[in-house]
Amino acid sequence: MRFSALINLKTAALILAAAFSFGCISSKVEKADFVSIFDGKTLEGWEYDAVYWTVKDGAIVGEITPETVLKNNTFIIWKGGELGDFELKVDYWISETGNSGVQYRSDRFTEVPYALRGYQADIDGGNRYTGQNYEERKRTTLAYRGQQTRITSQPDSITETRGFVERNAWKGLNLVSELGNRDELGALIKKGDWNNIHIVAKGNVMKHYVNGTLMSEVTDDDAKNRMMKGLMGFQVHVGPPMKVMFKNIQLKKL
Repeated sequence: MRFSALINLKTAALILAAAFSFGCISSKVEKADFVSIFDGKTLEGWEYDAVYWTVKDGAIVGEITPETVLKNNTFIIWKGGELGDFELKVDYWISETGNSGVQYRSDRFTEVPYALRGYQADIDGGNRYTGQNYEERKRTTLAYRGQQTRITSQPDSITETRGFVERNAWKGLNLVSELGNRDELGALIKKGDWNNIHIVAKGNVMKHYVNGTLMSEVTDDDAKNRMMKGLMGFQVHVGPPMKVMFKNIQLKKL
């Protein structure tokens, strides 16, 4: 082999090694953008009612028992401040009778302790609602699972927000496109097992993914009622005894 050819081979090897190294570093930097906001051992950094929330086996556990039936929905609220544009990834498990959700860009509903009002990535054990966008204590359903929607305001003549709600859905819900069949999308969500929910909120667009599949997308053009930033938390919903668990809670601010 000629000397020049040997040099070229060595140069190529160095270039490949550098490219591989750069790729690894880039991957690490990208992953490092997500930060864990739950230590897996304590509820330090969270505000909650200890009757309903605890930590077990590395997960935040919300539970209703026959002795602790709820009169109002209750939340465990992250104390890290308001979130505007962000991504959140969470693994969750929910019992068959469970009703819960990931609350975000929300404010406090001060009439009830540990209560939030705002956007919610819905979760339920029967998978009827999981993945949809439901606005707690406000405009109700903004997108069902399988829908891409655009939200508009109520007429000026309607001063009460709930006056523009019909059948538990906002009347300003405008269907843009179908993301898929609601039941077929629901079949991708595992009952009685761990699933992953991924929320992307950027500007006035909010996307909910479950197990990597887009379940709903909302573009909120309702400047009267929308929230561009707010608190984040998890819900235990009024109803029969149930359990919900959350772990691997990863947040990236955009």
